[in-house]
Amino acid sequence: MTAWKESTAFRVFCSSDMRNILPNMIALLPNAAYLSETSRMLEIYKALAGLGAPVRFASHGGSYEDVIDVPWDLVPPRMDAGRSARFVREGLGLGAGDQSMYSDAEMREHVLAEAAYFREHGVKIVVTGIALTTLLSSRLAGVALATEHAGVFVPPVTGDGPAGSRLHCDGFDRVAAELGVEGVPSLAALLLGDLTLVPEIPEVTGVPAEVLEAWSPGEDPRYRPGTRLRYTGPLFAHLDRPVPAAVEAFLDAPGPVVYVALTSTGPDLVRAVVEGLLTVDGLRVLVAATVHDLADLGSGRVLVGGVLPSHEIMPRAALAVTAGGQGSVQTALASGTPLIAFPLQPEQALNVALAERLDAARALAPRDVADLPALAAEMLATDAHRKAAGRIADLYRRVDGPARAAEAVLDLYKTLA
Repeated sequence: MTAWKESTAFRVFCSSDMRNILPNMIALLPNAAYLSETSRMLEIYKALAGLGAPVRFASHGGSYEDVIDVPWDLVPPRMDAGRSARFVREGLGLGAGDQSMYSDAEMREHVLAEAAYFREHGVKIVVTGIALTTLLSSRLAGVALATEHAGVFVPPVTGDGPAGSRLHCDGFDRVAAELGVEGVPSLAALLLGDLTLVPEIPEVTGVPAEVLEAWSPGEDPRYRPGTRLRYTGPLFAHLDRPVPAAVEAFLDAPGPVVYVALTSTGPDLVRAVVEGLLTVDGLRVLVAATVHDLADLGSGRVLVGGVLPSHEIMPRAALAVTAGGQGSVQTALASGTPLIAFPLQPEQALNVALAERLDAARALAPRDVADLPALAAEMLATDAHRKAAGRIADLYRRVDGPARAAEAVLDLYKTLA
């Protein structure tokens, strides 16, 4: 049974009464340790709500819960800022592959709480942005799972090579066996749902829609049965908040600005990037918020911002520097802004490789951060990369990614309701 405590920010889910239950709900549940995943879930939520779908937003909380600008349900156990920062450090691409980002006890607690939430609210589909415990809780509650956090890291684009990896899977399999639900056979399966939204366009991936959407795991034991893929088009944050006055003044001042948006990396890389860019004559650096305290980087040429509406910032930047996550790459490309990326894991490397193939981006390994000043100077010295990004921006403008994502979820919903 359920009860709700109302506040200005969120509703707390716990067990006591049966009010406010709506059958056949769609639940959006991001991992709020990540700005990109939280913002993408908001994009899909708003598109679904605009179509009149029965939808609600839920989260365990986290570093970026304050960007959630719709009514939302807090599902305990709560992830605070410290736990969020540790999740990012131990997550895909940063943490050791022999751990599953949650302890077994914590994973079990999350799974049981999520399954209870789904049952109590008649949820039929949960859509998640890397709240990976939903791989198990959806099975425990008997609901469908839609994901988007794989980005373009899906078999028709990558081939079958990554499917053999077991990185991060062992804890999920232990808890799955204990709860009597389907496990996670591979890293590839860890990223895919029953419906996997691919937030890109064929012109960027190079894979036609008819090829990607016809893919099926068949009897391949490296995947969970029934997984399907669907193109949606670009899906990135449009945070509804003003550009702070200090940031406006910084952007309006003379000289090119490089926007450093390394929001899911360690502080050492951010510091090294900023220090390197400052060796390029005339460059100024705007740093987006991370889970780390970087206020000491501020100077006449460096401004450390909070959580910023990147879709408003990127068009005014001469160059972006990101880790290569799909959201930041797409925000840059949709703005016609070339970028340099420091990929930390294969999905990010693939995002950048696709943009690099179209001449809109360049990649550097974190260990090669010393090469950043020369590369930034080279990219700023020509319009070729900006023109390439502009061509992709023209393609993106023809596609409503959130609306297509909502339509894909509703198509699945109609088969279940």
